[in-house]
Amino acid sequence: MRSHLLARRIAAPALGLALAVTMAACSSSSPTATASPSSAVPTSSAASTPATGSSATASGSGQAASGDAKAQITANWEAFFSGKTSAAKKIALLENGQKFASVINAQAGSGIATSAGAKVSSVVVNSPAQATVHYDITLGGTTALANQTGTAVYQDGMWKVGDVSFCQLLKLENAGTAPSVCK
Repeated sequence: MRSHLLARRIAAPALGLALAVTMAACSSSSPTATASPSSAVPTSSAASTPATGSSATASGSGQAASGDAKAQITANWEAFFSGKTSAAKKIALLENGQKFASVINAQAGSGIATSAGAKVSSVVVNSPAQATVHYDITLGGTTALANQTGTAVYQDGMWKVGDVSFCQLLKLENAGTAPSVCK
């Protein structure tokens, strides 16, 4: 009996946190139904490089090219998970984003996750088209889900959050079952 109570005390906050994280990834303060190419540039800090990307950045072999890719990945990843980023930008920042438009738009406008975000701690560019991202999910600037690992992909001339990473969070939200869009 006591172990059941302990399991509930652990499971309930974890499920709530997973829901909040996914809501952050899908929420927006200004819902928009469609994405346009011009909405692909996220709002980012002054230290980040705009999310325009180029094939030279993705395939460059020098440290500058790798640094540019890391800056773009960081800016795009943090923008995607920000509760302040519009649904249209989130769709543009997600690999195969149009495939997930209904999921993102369905949760857009929710006030639950406006304080959510992500803080990238490191990026390893594995190839010209894929990178590993280590990050924390934050709520109100405080780490809520630490030491997460995801995949960024280079698609349509820019670095995006890999849909596999997004599906992992959607699966957490749905108690271990991924939505059909993830299959």
